[in-house]
Amino acid sequence: MLGASMAGLLAARVLTEFYDRVTIVDRDELDDTAAPRHGVPQSRQPHVVLARCGQVVEELFPGVTDEMVGDGAHLWRSGDLGELYTRFSGHLVTRTGRLRDPEKLTLLHASRPFIESHVRRRVRALPAVTLVDRHDADALTWSADTVTGVRVTSRPEHRQYEIAADLVVDATGRGSRTPALLERMGFARPREDHLTVHVSYVSMPVRIPDGLLNEILFIDMPMAGRPYGWAMSRCENNDWQVLVGTLGIAPPAGEDEFYSYLRELMPAHAYAALLAGEPLADIALYKFPASRWRRYDKLTRMPRGLLVTGDAVASFNPIYGQGMTVAAVAAIALRECLRADGGELSRRFHRAAAKSIDIAWRTAVGSDLALPEVEGKRSLSMKMTTALLDRILLACETDPWMAQEFQMVTGMLAPPSRLVHPKVLRRVLAARGRQNLDADGVPATA
Repeated sequence: MLGASMAGLLAARVLTEFYDRVTIVDRDELDDTAAPRHGVPQSRQPHVVLARCGQVVEELFPGVTDEMVGDGAHLWRSGDLGELYTRFSGHLVTRTGRLRDPEKLTLLHASRPFIESHVRRRVRALPAVTLVDRHDADALTWSADTVTGVRVTSRPEHRQYEIAADLVVDATGRGSRTPALLERMGFARPREDHLTVHVSYVSMPVRIPDGLLNEILFIDMPMAGRPYGWAMSRCENNDWQVLVGTLGIAPPAGEDEFYSYLRELMPAHAYAALLAGEPLADIALYKFPASRWRRYDKLTRMPRGLLVTGDAVASFNPIYGQGMTVAAVAAIALRECLRADGGELSRRFHRAAAKSIDIAWRTAVGSDLALPEVEGKRSLSMKMTTALLDRILLACETDPWMAQEFQMVTGMLAPPSRLVHPKVLRRVLAARGRQNLDADGVPATA
């Protein structure tokens, strides 16, 4: 297993069901502390474990959710919509009422290092797993059309050696070198689907005294004519991550400009709570130039003994929070493919994983292309989908039932086709939404 990110850790856990030894190689030093690391550059940004991701993590590591909650994470399962502030394309999802089935739509709130460290601790404890940190994966080794292992270099010792393997899984992220290695072996590179977004995220951790906020999550996405937005998510204990995201324009250059954006965007009570909080570190910048999907599922030939997963296959605009969920669903697809044991593992796995990637890709790319600031081809079907989504979000402004249907899809618990069910469409067509609301969702004339 190349890479000890969430994608690598979840896939490694699955592999222990089918292989006697699983070796995880990562370039970073990996201990049990919850600290940002170089190999996960987005680790300083807000993260939320969406419902489907949470289900998979709990299935693979029973009891880990309670462990994280016991150590300070926050699990949203009340269904109280007043605890969420979510605005998509200018539509503020209703903040009154409750979801009718909240246990299906739990959200785990914690920092990415915190989440990853708990999962890593569970993986490290598995008898079949050896975690080899501070090692670079230099190249694949192969014989004929079969990958036989990986050549690695120990960073502390500057020593190079080979690790033999029946299966190599690349979870090294966006910087994966597998396309070049395939070419070196005489195979074709995968084609890439690509959308340039030029997104920048500036974030800062802050400790806010308990009791100042009823909410657990704030998200206000960029919208047409306003290519910037913000988010604030509760992490462990009383820590929060606050973020300003820009699309196609320069991000906040310093702390003063960062707060200036937030003062404009945030509801008054949330901004007051932020000012009452204690910054825990300087602002951190993360740039995301483009969404990219390497289409391993379309290759007609792949070497035996090699799979690719996580961001090494597909990475999306991070504001939609899909990366960990897609990786989790891919881990379950890997388990199903290994159980089937029908040969051509690479082809079967990459095609199975592509099903969930396609849903996330369409969601992210479609949402980005709804913004005129993003350049790209907009097909007629995409324009029709965007128009329908706008009506769905209009219904979500006032209807808790519709809010749950929308969250079932965005949480990857249900397919997008759920939103065109006749029962859903009847409520969408009847929706009028709310007009002239201020940032807190209160009528402007009140």
